[in-house]
Amino acid sequence: VQLVESGGGFVQAGGSLRLSCVLSGRAFDVLAMGWFRQAPGKEREFVAGISSDGRNTRYVDSVKGRFTISRDNAKNTVYLAMNILKPEDTDVYYCAARSTGIVGTSRYEYGDWGQGTQVTVSS
Repeated sequence: VQLVESGGGFVQAGGSLRLSCVLSGRAFDVLAMGWFRQAPGKEREFVAGISSDGRNTRYVDSVKGRFTISRDNAKNTVYLAMNILKPEDTDVYYCAARSTGIVGTSRYEYGDWGQGTQVTVSS
């Protein structure tokens, strides 16, 4: 299984970015997918998750109303649209796949991970 993220970068506070993650090597449409983030020296934090059929989503409170997770099962891709970005959103963002269609919020529920993409938000 391979997960490849893209779309990270540098943006000013209040700006937007959209992250993408493509999965290969496994059937995508049966897997719940998640986005996590991690700062140096800190634990990896759940950001957003989506069920295999896209009907159920979960978000950490700090991004509700600003971030939107979505997926395109025809393209084996999950997205994270990030709006009204804040400096505290600066982190390395990782996508992850869970071996069930039900969305999870703990990093221990996800078994496959991408390499991460850096998001930096300046004040």
